[in-house]
Amino acid sequence: MVTKTVPKVTALEAEAVASLFLSDNLPDRFTPGAPRLNAEGNAWHVPVLLAYPVIGPVGQAGEILVGALSKDIVSYTPLDDMRRTAATLYDQHRDEIEAIIL
Repeated sequence: MVTKTVPKVTALEAEAVASLFLSDNLPDRFTPGAPRLNAEGNAWHVPVLLAYPVIGPVGQAGEILVGALSKDIVSYTPLDDMRRTAATLYDQHRDEIEAIIL
């Protein structure tokens, strides 16, 4: 039987924690997506999206887990992995991204 924890941290707070982590560690094109609470209720899964002005998110580059009781970052996709995934996403959407720059 899975015991579900009642979160003390809201989805908005988890997103803010993830946003601060991203701004401290990655360029400005990385942004948090909508958090979802895991089945046990002890962590928020916050997707890390690669996004551009006008076109918005082009895909998920990673994930950050934020504690639902503490606002601590429990784990995250390694930063180098997020950068590599972002480079692949950029290549896949290059024409669309560069069209807004021109």
